[in-house]
Amino acid sequence: MSDSILNRFTSRHGDNMHEVDSDANSDDYGSFGLMRSQRDRAIMLELRKKTGSVLAVGYAWIERMEYEPSEITLCIGDSKIIISGRNLNAETRPQVRLFQGLTKHKVSFIQEANQSSELYADKKAVVIESITW
Repeated sequence: MSDSILNRFTSRHGDNMHEVDSDANSDDYGSFGLMRSQRDRAIMLELRKKTGSVLAVGYAWIERMEYEPSEITLCIGDSKIIISGRNLNAETRPQVRLFQGLTKHKVSFIQEANQSSELYADKKAVVIESITW
């Protein structure tokens, strides 16, 4: 048998790596993207400001994450990234939560909301008001 169990688990090709950095493999929840597959992990986290500025941070460099109801803090060396908003760990869909997704390296991006989407968002929706770095 050419496709032995040992080859499948020791192979270094595509599907066996389970680290995916493409938005094509994530679901868009408006304020954030979450990897679809249970086994996939994002390599980097994209932080998108409403102005168009984007910062990508490697999950490997995030030392600590702190959650407060209106704020998530990512500690990277001497730097801190503050994500402010509302419902930051509310269940968007069954078993889909922003902070929980971050701790599992499943969130591919976080997007600041523009004013109009903030105003019209459901009261239970995750809304990112600002991202500062």
